[in-house]
Amino acid sequence: MAEDQTLTCRDCNENFVWSSGEQEFYAQKGLSQPTRCKACRAKKKAMRDAERSGAVERKMYDITCSNCGNPGQVPFEPKTDTVLCRECFMAQRAAQDPQA
Repeated sequence: MAEDQTLTCRDCNENFVWSSGEQEFYAQKGLSQPTRCKACRAKKKAMRDAERSGAVERKMYDITCSNCGNPGQVPFEPKTDTVLCRECFMAQRAAQDPQA
């Protein structure tokens, strides 16, 4: 049986214990090792649920499309300069998967 592991939360940087029982459960379900503590997982889930229900407006980020040069907004913080506007993204997606 696996031993308890001490992991560091990616959001709050606090240490948390990933018990041997949790490890066994994750392995049975084919899940990856957690990267957030229980409190931060609950906080993220609550925020995601609120965004989906429309109770909280999702933060949008201004971008300049790397394909057409038009301004646009995306629902994630861009990590690179290669970001597409919705129209170019949808066109690229359709070209890659004609059944979409």
